[in-house]
Amino acid sequence: MLQFIRKEVHDHVAEHRIRRTRLVTKDGHCNIEFGNVAYHSHFAYLMDFWTTFVEIRWRFVILSFVAAFTGSWFVFGLLWYFIAKSNGDLEGENVPDTHLKCIENVNSLTSAFLYSLETQTTIGYGGRALTGHCAETVALLVIQSLMGAIINCFMCGLILAKISLPKNRAKTVTFSDTAVICLKNESLCLQIRVANLRKTLLIGSHIYGKLLKTSVTPDGEPIILDQVNVDFLVDAGKDNLFFVCPLTLYHVIDSSSPFSEMTADTLQQQDIELVVFLEGMAESTSSSCQVRTSYIPCEIQWGYCFLPIISRTKGGKYRVDFSNFSKTIPVATPHCPSCYLNEPNKDLVLHQHGQQGINNPGFEVVSTEDLVDNVQM
Repeated sequence: MLQFIRKEVHDHVAEHRIRRTRLVTKDGHCNIEFGNVAYHSHFAYLMDFWTTFVEIRWRFVILSFVAAFTGSWFVFGLLWYFIAKSNGDLEGENVPDTHLKCIENVNSLTSAFLYSLETQTTIGYGGRALTGHCAETVALLVIQSLMGAIINCFMCGLILAKISLPKNRAKTVTFSDTAVICLKNESLCLQIRVANLRKTLLIGSHIYGKLLKTSVTPDGEPIILDQVNVDFLVDAGKDNLFFVCPLTLYHVIDSSSPFSEMTADTLQQQDIELVVFLEGMAESTSSSCQVRTSYIPCEIQWGYCFLPIISRTKGGKYRVDFSNFSKTIPVATPHCPSCYLNEPNKDLVLHQHGQQGINNPGFEVVSTEDLVDNVQM
């Protein structure tokens, strides 16, 4: 029991340390802090108040919703109470019969608040009403009706905008937990998996990557978060992906690749972070969205490949087994890119792995015999 608790604590601390040192988290959030921002710059958020309200958390949106309506009811209730008091409508039984009231049945602050609520929400119970003898009450009624319509439009638009944010669509696109480096099409490649969890497509989707690292200029000046382009491909190209089923994207490690100087032994010592971006347009809403994730050296497996996840059922449908989505199996792989580039197909230096850490090295295929033979190979 004590050993189990110790392992859980160690895993939690390690995960927290990894999360703190990376720029982009696995779910796409940027781990960055802006310090020493000039005070007057904060007013720019107020000038762009619509974007500010759309981007704030739901708890603040709900608080703003309640405060906007309750505050407007109370403020206009005070104004109705002031008009009734200045006209002498609050005297109760002492009001003479010849007195012309501005508002019927408003004789306290509570009744004035209720009348304000009934007016702005167009409830109109009938107990409290304007008499039409005071011009200021007509003007205040028009102003409150207009203000109520403006608040309704703003709050409804805000809630609708937050519900339909493109980042919500991005939550149904997922990347594999790890990236792998192995041979593909007679080339050493870095591979990742991406899947669209909805049946609706992402139109015009394309993927690209950025390798973040710390480099040093010829003058000896360090550059933190230096960005290097990383191109990803699928067998049909890199743009306008047919994103109906999970795809395995790969980056060819050649002489121009930023991974060309790394080896299986030195990869884990590198201070790098691979950020992967997927952009596309949602088919149902026509809104553009971006999905991103990142991989640090401990999440890049050299000498592994992904297990197969797509098969064909006896009924003729295609089946995706997401239990194997991020699982890998060791394969023979060149120890370094230069080993393979300099000596192709001759005395290839391979990087071998044991079987440790493989949760499910097999894949249950429910299809034709040919597919079963391919998986077993």
